[in-house]
Amino acid sequence: MTTTTFAQDRPMPCTCGALHLGHAEHQLTRRGILCGGAAAVAAAAAGGAFPAAALAASTLTSDAALQAMLEGNKRYVEQRLTSLNEDLAELKQRTVEKQEPFAAVLSCADSRVPVELVFDQSIGHLFVARVAGNIATSEIIASLEYGAAVLGTKAILVLGHGGCGAVKAAMAGKEVPGQISGLYAPLQPAVRQAGTDLEAAIRLNAKIQADLLATASPVLADLTKKGQLKIVAGYYALDTGAVSLIS
Repeated sequence: MTTTTFAQDRPMPCTCGALHLGHAEHQLTRRGILCGGAAAVAAAAAGGAFPAAALAASTLTSDAALQAMLEGNKRYVEQRLTSLNEDLAELKQRTVEKQEPFAAVLSCADSRVPVELVFDQSIGHLFVARVAGNIATSEIIASLEYGAAVLGTKAILVLGHGGCGAVKAAMAGKEVPGQISGLYAPLQPAVRQAGTDLEAAIRLNAKIQADLLATASPVLADLTKKGQLKIVAGYYALDTGAVSLIS
């Protein structure tokens, strides 16, 4: 029986038969970290591990969720934001007990990519996961699984951006301090395919990470198969502020 726990310092039994300390050891393979993921989320929801108020879902379709994001980005580019006019006090009050984000974004941690502003969305609308290089690590995947399976997000957009420093560093492959080099491995597939073309590598990486989410996570793959979730890749241009989808 799979046991679900959110403690980081306790060994976690997994359906593969091994014990993982916060599943850290399972990061050696992407598919390995996700073993039993769908069963674990389902069991947690059925067993009351998640607050009842959180088990809500947006009424938007996946296509409508993506369209809402792109329309918000159009307003952002045209400098006619509407989210800033919303009653923040009322939004805060309405979201104290529950959240109902209609979409999720896996973004780079770059300070030049203010996700909510880019899509002209306010409190409670987007479920955002950020990490340098917008890579699908085990923790990021778990967060997006939670957003889709529990909170009911209808779309996930993996957002790369112009001049990404993480991709640039992975291409250079130079020695760096601390754990920064830990970002290199997940970025290498895109780097290998793009060669010396930084912008091509950035776009390829966003597509690769989106494909990974759609195929390697049993939870997200199941929701996608049922038509309840759409996972796409996008590119944010720093100079214009425009987001374009990557096919």
